Amino acid sequence: MLVLLPPSEGKAASGRGAPLKPESLSLPGLAPARSAVLDELVELCQADEQKAREVLGLSVGLRGEVAKNAELRTAGARPAGELYTGVLYDALDLASLPPAARRRAMKSLLVFSGLWGAVRIDDRIPPYRCSGGVKLPGLGALGAYWRTPMAAVMPEAAGDGLVLDLRSSAYTAAWKPKGEVAERTASVRVLHSQVVGGVEKRSVVSHFNKATKGRLVRDLLLADARPKDPARLVEALRDLGYTVEAQAPVRAGRPWSLDVVVTEIH
Repeated sequence: MLVLLPPSEGKAASGRGAPLKPESLSLPGLAPARSAVLDELVELCQADEQKAREVLGLSVGLRGEVAKNAELRTAGARPAGELYTGVLYDALDLASLPPAARRRAMKSLLVFSGLWGAVRIDDRIPPYRCSGGVKLPGLGALGAYWRTPMAAVMPEAAGDGLVLDLRSSAYTAAWKPKGEVAERTASVRVLHSQVVGGVEKRSVVSHFNKATKGRLVRDLLLADARPKDPARLVEALRDLGYTVEAQAPVRAGRPWSLDVVVTEIH
């Protein structure tokens, strides 16, 4: 099983230890594309803080993020699983996983990134600010930029098992599963169910969507669940106590859509 995660804007304040070693990152086929994004981002942030803030969508109060980007090549790095500290990662709580579950996490979790393309949770990277929705002056929109290099490496990364896609919209543009890989891919949406005046109403949640996805991945890792396809994933999630509604694709070469329905959001 390969689990595709979004990154988080929230990150550890600093790295630790040795700086980035680009050649050590997973998915080495992405190395040339990573180098190009890193070069342009660092150059932009070193040359013009105001322009960099505009490109990255940062307020004046976040100018420190520009300074961090300017020093990416020499800043201390830490494992991606420790770097990301947003809602999803807080709920996933990798640090508290038992050793066996953590080993499974290192094999199965892949975090998409505007800067790195995608990394595994044990890849050591420095704190940075560059979302998947950024449009760099030279390379253009990063979602579109990553499509070609990601298309070259992702089928092999997906292997022959289930692909659980939990990415946010800013990162789905970088890689869309196709053909046989798509048929064993399942994307997840979290819906909040409430009864109002005797009538059930459902709404898409945002902040709590991330927390639910983090808990869902944690539960799968703890249970050592190994579903081979979306149908077996539905069974595994229901066995774990989740309310899941599945929509199988109506045409070949398309992914499944799963709705996880919650009555409480926390």
